[in-house]
Amino acid sequence: MQYKDLIKTFTEADYAENRVNLHIHTNYSDGCADFNDIISQAQEKGFRYIAIADHNTMKGYEENSIPQSVIPAVEFDCWHGYVFMHLLAYGVDFYNKELQKFFAKTKKETELDIIRFFTSRRAPELIRAIHNAGGIAVLAHPACCWCLSLERFINDLKKHGLDGVEAFYPYERHRGIIKFHSRETVKELADKLELIKTGGTDLHSACL
Repeated sequence: MQYKDLIKTFTEADYAENRVNLHIHTNYSDGCADFNDIISQAQEKGFRYIAIADHNTMKGYEENSIPQSVIPAVEFDCWHGYVFMHLLAYGVDFYNKELQKFFAKTKKETELDIIRFFTSRRAPELIRAIHNAGGIAVLAHPACCWCLSLERFINDLKKHGLDGVEAFYPYERHRGIIKFHSRETVKELADKLELIKTGGTDLHSACL
């Protein structure tokens, strides 16, 4: 499946009306939900597509049977310059050797914020690995990036191959508190820089 072309077709209404959710966590990282239970819930609730994007791991995809309505995904912790960021990878081959080098070596690297903060991953190398694994790279919750100029930051990532930004995102819980930029700014920058706009709830609870 050409995931890049597929994700481009998703609209803001798809995310708002619970037809698509591309940012979900399970107990393979720091979420509460069972991987297969989330898939069952999505099917019962009529989601067209979801993406389970656990932190720094794709063990859920390796260890379970995945229907076509689930887009393979992972959310990496990484750095770009002085900015700590989260990079979503969609449509990747989780058996790709280059990408596997970036996966967590321990369960704690998928769960504990303080450990994940000390990652050695760097965005340019990670974006290249995501592309080589057949996927697209998307900046997660951009309004939380602590950069002075979000436009300059995203534009620099685009030069390294960034494909999209998470534009349809609720900014709830602590994300709403540490937010440095507005959601509208993110949408405007996505259009201006011709980047794919994605969305999701960053679900960590047990129920969709």
